[in-house]
Amino acid sequence: YTDPPYEPPSVSELQDFLLADRRPTGHVNEVWPNVYIGNEVAARDKGSLHSLGITHVVNAAHGPSTPPPKCCFHVNTGPRFYRDMNVDYYGVEADDATEFILSPFFYPTARYLRAALAAGGKVLVHCLMGVSRSATLVLAFLMIVEGLTLREAAAAVRPHRDICPNPGFLQQLRILDMSLERERRRRQRGQTP
Repeated sequence: YTDPPYEPPSVSELQDFLLADRRPTGHVNEVWPNVYIGNEVAARDKGSLHSLGITHVVNAAHGPSTPPPKCCFHVNTGPRFYRDMNVDYYGVEADDATEFILSPFFYPTARYLRAALAAGGKVLVHCLMGVSRSATLVLAFLMIVEGLTLREAAAAVRPHRDICPNPGFLQQLRILDMSLERERRRRQRGQTP
């Protein structure tokens, strides 16, 4: 007898979970030990970053700000913005659009976060609002590095911050979840990938 194939929650189930019992959250919240999700206000508040002890910044909305109507809602910070602080900067040029493919950034960002934490760092992962792009990258990190399922990762972050990745990102996280589950099952059976 084999276990039925793993099926991650559907996009609508995830949205229902993430949108239930919403409480307002501040500009920045610690969602995992030494991992913070924040918005543009938090990313630009150097005093606050310093008092939190932030050593690494992942900007999931990296890129030049463009005015409407071509607006892609980027946060135009970068290594130069933080040059007067001892902060390591990592930029991900992502749009918060359902059709944007964020998954190629999952593994590189997870490796960056793992290295930052292993070095004793504190990481701010932010986008414009701190709800979709940054949350997606943190969920992917928890799944890839910490071995959580998508449901477990969402349940770990949700009590600390009001997050809701767009449906396209949720679908990409579901695909990652299934792929990681297949890998876990292969390992359990003693097979190498």
